[in-house]
Amino acid sequence: MAKVITGLLVLVGIIHLLPVSGVLGVERLVALYGISLGEPNIEILMRHRAVLFGLLGLFLVYAAFRPTLQRLAIIAGFVSVVSFIGIAWSVGGYNESVHKVVIADIIALVALIVAGVIHVVGRK
Repeated sequence: MAKVITGLLVLVGIIHLLPVSGVLGVERLVALYGISLGEPNIEILMRHRAVLFGLLGLFLVYAAFRPTLQRLAIIAGFVSVVSFIGIAWSVGGYNESVHKVVIADIIALVALIVAGVIHVVGRK
């Protein structure tokens, strides 16, 4: 079962690493999210968001192979995906590109729930 947790955390880590290319600039952010970044402040915030996702993604992948960090990784990933899904659903009206992010986060959420259950049950 430890290998299942490892695989699930790697999957969630990869999902979090996908937006890292946004740090490269506006063109990449537009491709990722299908939005127009009309001013430099939004570009700064979105590129910084890409860096933070990279950090979380790297941590998730690293923790996949470090059992002592897996609980923290599961919690951090859970907070990330639940907050995004919740915000997206509460705001609504998002485009197809953001809808794909919501779907990816739902997949990540299911993976984290399964990993969390296995982690808790495996400790007993």
